[in-house]
Amino acid sequence: MAHGPRRARIAFSDSAAKQLENITSETEIHPLDRALVVVSVDPEVGEPIPGDTAGPQLRECTDEVERVRLL
Repeated sequence: MAHGPRRARIAFSDSAAKQLENITSETEIHPLDRALVVVSVDPEVGEPIPGDTAGPQLRECTDEVERVRLL
């Protein structure tokens, strides 16, 4: 049985988790859900963030239409 491409691993920092706690409406969560799906399907989306090569490569993805920025 063939498997599809591997999806990205998405982790939330402490500050991102606190931001999520403050999202209370469907109109706020929907754009975030869409952006997370894009990143999970295409882990190379966005631009690399320069930094330490010892850890995972961080990327920045911005959706100007939905006004969502993911790091």
